[in-house]
Formats: sequence, structure tokens, C-alpha cells
Amino acid sequence: MSTLPLILTVAPNGAYKQPADHPALPITPATLAATAHQCLDAGAAMLHLHIRDSAGRHSLDVAGYRDALAVVRAAVGDDMVLQVTSEAAGVFEAPAQIAMVRALRPEAVSVGLREIDKPAIGDAGLADFFAWLVRERVMTQVILYDVKDLQRWQQLRAQGVIPDGRWSVLFVLGRYSAGQTSDPRDLVPFLYAHTGDEPWSVCAFGATEHACVMAAAAMGGHVRVGFENNLSLLDGERAPNNAALVRQAAQAAACLGRPLATAQQIRAQFGAG
Repeated sequence: MSTLPLILTVAPNGAYKQPADHPALPITPATLAATAHQCLDAGAAMLHLHIRDSAGRHSLDVAGYRDALAVVRAAVGDDMVLQVTSEAAGVFEAPAQIAMVRALRPEAVSVGLREIDKPAIGDAGLADFFAWLVRERVMTQVILYDVKDLQRWQQLRAQGVIPDGRWSVLFVLGRYSAGQTSDPRDLVPFLYAHTGDEPWSVCAFGATEHACVMAAAAMGGHVRVGFENNLSLLDGERAPNNAALVRQAAQAAACLGRPLATAQQIRAQFGAG
């Protein structure tokens, strides 16, 4: 069984949920900062950050990101890695997503491969963007929704379109399953197909999130939990806040002998320290 430090990330809000879905859903810089501090105390060393516009809608506004990052950073210091999303969420196109990342130059970013692997970008555009990410030492997590995405990522790496770098990948379990409910067995095809050297994480939908976390941690992977994908505790009860989901995952890691990675260890691993 792996004793590799486990990177525990919290995704506290996502692009779609609203406070009507859960009163503890954070969407303002102040509530994101308070949530980040609670989740840091519970064991998370990375925050996956979405921001909203004044109407509560998904946003990739650079100024909005800078404001939110400053407030969150003041709350957690250097003890959390702050990863911004570049998610399209049906609103943004690939050129705008890439332009946001370049303008913001965040500490860390998540990039959905299928969202930016578009004709408008092409292989040359992908090569240029990923080379820039390496030069700027932006910790980059590539989001893969299925094995086809993973195979495309591997193809791009083999062809040299994606340069060598300290990449990580996120396997999204159950995104296209009935009812968008994940199953730990959803991880198996990814693991069979994953022949690269990238560290991998999982996220999962619904009340089975915790079972998927346990499976990933047992197999040597890393995990992302939070209200973006799930509002329920492992016993089926409604989670009071994001920190409760983080605490569950931390307890699972402890049961499996996986120490929790610190932000400093994450930065050292991915070359941003």
C-alpha cells in the first residue's frame, strides 16, 4: 500500500451550484476565504477556486480572480496552494480560457483538455500554451473526463505537442454516468489506460464520493472533494460544510497510512516552490 503523501484538494463551490442548494456554499471572496481556512484546518492543502460575477454566475474575470485570491491568501497564508479553474461551463470558448490564464498567471490552474483541444487552438496553440505554463512554472492539472481524453493527452505528449513538464491529471469519475453518480469501479479503466508518469487525482459525484476517495487513496492517487460535486457525508446525511467532507477524506487517508501533503510539499513536487 502506498505511503506517498496524499494531496487533498477541496472544491468548495463549482460553476453551477447556488446558496439555494446549500446555505454554506461559498461564492463571495469573504465566504471563500472563511471556507478555505476551515478546510485547511481539516486537512486540505489545495483549494480549487471558482469565482462568480455579481449575479452569481460562473466567471473567468481576471480582476475578479485577483480580488478573490488576495482575500483567500490573507486568510490561509502560504499554507494552501490556490488553484483557479479555467472551466468553460458552457459560457467561455477556448481562446478566452487560455487568455485568462495568461493574464492571471496563477500559482496553479486546472485545464479541461477537451475544452481547449479545439480547432481554434490547434496543436500549435496547445504547444505554445503548455510551453508557456512550463516557463511560468504554473502548476497545471489536466482534467480528463474519460479514457478517450486520457488517450488524447497521451497522444499529444508522445507527439511532443505537450512538452515535458511536471503535469498532474484529474480523473473525473461518473461525469457521464446515469444520474451523474460515481462508482469506485469507474477508476479502473483510467488506471489500466494510464501509462504516463503524471501523478493523478480523482473527483466524484454524489454520495459515493467518499467510496471513490477511499479507492483512489488505496491505489496511490490523490483526491478532490467538496460541494462542487457532492453535498453528502458518507452516511448519506447532508454535510454541514465543505470542511466536513475534507475531514472525512483526511480520516480515510489516515486509515490507509497516507500522510497528508502540505502546500510546501506540493510546491516542491510540481516545481513552483
